[in-house]
Amino acid sequence: MRAAVWHGAGDVRVEDVPVGPPGPGEVTIEVAYCGICGSDLHEYADGPHAVPVGDPHPESGVAAPLVLGHEFCGTVSETGDGVTGLVPGDRVAVEPHYRCGRCPRCLAGEYNICRHFGFAGLMGHGGLAERATVPAYMLHRLPEEVSLEQAAVFEPAAVALHAVRRAAIRPGESVAVLGLGPIGLLVTRFAARNAARHGGRVVAADRSAARRELALRLGASATGPDLAGLVGDEGADVTFEAVGSPDTLRASLAATRRGGRVMFLGLTGAVTLDAFALVNDEQTIMTSVGYRDVYPELIRMVAEEGEDLSAVVTSVIPLEHVVRDGFEALLRGPEQEVKVLVRPGERP
Repeated sequence: MRAAVWHGAGDVRVEDVPVGPPGPGEVTIEVAYCGICGSDLHEYADGPHAVPVGDPHPESGVAAPLVLGHEFCGTVSETGDGVTGLVPGDRVAVEPHYRCGRCPRCLAGEYNICRHFGFAGLMGHGGLAERATVPAYMLHRLPEEVSLEQAAVFEPAAVALHAVRRAAIRPGESVAVLGLGPIGLLVTRFAARNAARHGGRVVAADRSAARRELALRLGASATGPDLAGLVGDEGADVTFEAVGSPDTLRASLAATRRGGRVMFLGLTGAVTLDAFALVNDEQTIMTSVGYRDVYPELIRMVAEEGEDLSAVVTSVIPLEHVVRDGFEALLRGPEQEVKVLVRPGERP
């Protein structure tokens, strides 16, 4: 089958790879769509960051070279021994978290911070391929009301929804979002849904005018190139940082009121913070990684409420063009693309 394989930084090749039957507890799917995530871009641009090189990941048993792509969905084609509740022809969304099921965090239900945390498509073979084989526990069967096009966005939507849940936005609280990539835009949408039900205001900032316009369509009350002019003198009750740089982390704290909460979502390295100001302002820094127990809610939102999560999708491309029209296009800048989906079954 054809797949996009990571061999090293700047070296992703679309090539033929062998595929065998699913093992016990595994399911093979025909991939309908696979999104390109910022994590994939990091691996392509200057990895490895998460990709295991040398020693295989303890849950996947895989090391590089590996098939990228963790934002995927498709149709079941074959099931391995011991799999129940799924049959060929079922349409499924993939929740690509590996979990051991044995460590203290898994036993507490916090499988997104499993001791052997990882993602299919980063620490094991993923969905930028015509077919993908994953553990059955990763799959959620889709009702007729949910299209595969919608399910293709469930993975980044799950990241956003988990972060919004962890932030525990209270009725009437103001929310600010810094960074309007796919995650920031979807955080904006879920925060706006909350505000519509319980009151409050949602503002969003990004340098890209096109992304600011999309944030307004997703429910933001106001947007701008930065948060300084949007949050007033008091500051936001809750700020979500979805860029991942020392400057934007500090800007998020500056945009948040005394006693407020800042949720860090962006990925970056070491950061220097003013601990004196942080303590005096009694601000709370929170973080969020991945998700847990959110896919059923996303399925319900789409099936029962008609929520359109695919609004963040800007292009759908064939697998053969994933480097030129996917990775390279996204790295060129935010005005061209937001969320690119790859359709492995499409021929250029």
